[in-house]
Amino acid sequence: MNMMPQQVADQLIGGREFLETPLLLGLDGQLLALRSNSAELLDKLRTYFAHVVVNSGEPDITVLAVERDAPQLDLPYEDWPREPGKTGRKEASLDLPGARLIYKVRTGMTFLQSDELRIAAGPCVDNDNQVINFINNQYMTWLQRDGWLNCHAAALSINGGALAMAGFSGGGKSTLMLHMLEHPDTAFITNDRLFIRQQEAKVESCGIPKLPRINPGTILHNPRLAPMLSAEEKKRLQAMPRAELWDLEQKYDADIETLYGAGRIETKPCPLRAFMVLNWQRDSDEPLSVERVDLRQRKDLLAAIMKSPGPFYQHADGQFHQGRAPFDEQAYLSVLENVPVYEARGGIDFDTLAERYLKL
Repeated sequence: MNMMPQQVADQLIGGREFLETPLLLGLDGQLLALRSNSAELLDKLRTYFAHVVVNSGEPDITVLAVERDAPQLDLPYEDWPREPGKTGRKEASLDLPGARLIYKVRTGMTFLQSDELRIAAGPCVDNDNQVINFINNQYMTWLQRDGWLNCHAAALSINGGALAMAGFSGGGKSTLMLHMLEHPDTAFITNDRLFIRQQEAKVESCGIPKLPRINPGTILHNPRLAPMLSAEEKKRLQAMPRAELWDLEQKYDADIETLYGAGRIETKPCPLRAFMVLNWQRDSDEPLSVERVDLRQRKDLLAAIMKSPGPFYQHADGQFHQGRAPFDEQAYLSVLENVPVYEARGGIDFDTLAERYLKL
């Protein structure tokens, strides 16, 4: 492969001109500028990122979003390995000198990632969620290079501290978090990516600016979320068998400040007070139980917490993360050593666990 990153960048951009005014996002410790040739895309993302949009400043990094047809580069991509329990082709990658191309199989979106070039190209307006993820991946790279560990967890803040929740695939961490947000003193931190690190005598936590993407079953059984579904959608979903509804993959973005009120998003790091691992079963007849556990003795639960950096992550030395790279379990154990970790077992009961966790 003799193609260089700038050659690929030129093909992705294809001579298109970008609008003069970028969208500026003030992330904690980093200012990101998004430039595009699509005013529609910038308007959509300005609404989505409203709680972190700033009006001025010198950006630390710039992301280009090229609205165009799906690029046809005809390159020898290799499928990126899926996580355990996931099936089907989702994305493929190709490493170039100092850069990586990522191709989204279902949408045709193509991403070029390096320390100098950050380009999303394809039908961006129709796949704005993938552009949002690409933007957040830039912030996640910055966090991980700064010593933060990536957790597959949701979290909210209350009384100045964070409560995190993780679970195995389909465990309901997002649903639990949204139930807990009914408490008026809580604020949303993150739905799926929580970052933690040891900072002197405390463990800090922070999220990324991504709204919860939730399944229709979560919406259907939470009155607060009811406006997210039309009457026709609600009727169709109510007619589905419970098991089929649980497994339905049809994501909706939950606008936290519209649903729960202004100021209900926590954008600054805060101390991590506790971690809940959902190891309950939807077909269990056992009552809900919550017990504190020692992760060093229960490494099976650690698997629900750790999260791969993914194909976009480039280490400070320029090397990209590899799909089968092992987790640094000791790093997670060390950071969580002095954080109370609880395991929820038995049957699923969101209301009871939400109340119990807030009281812990």
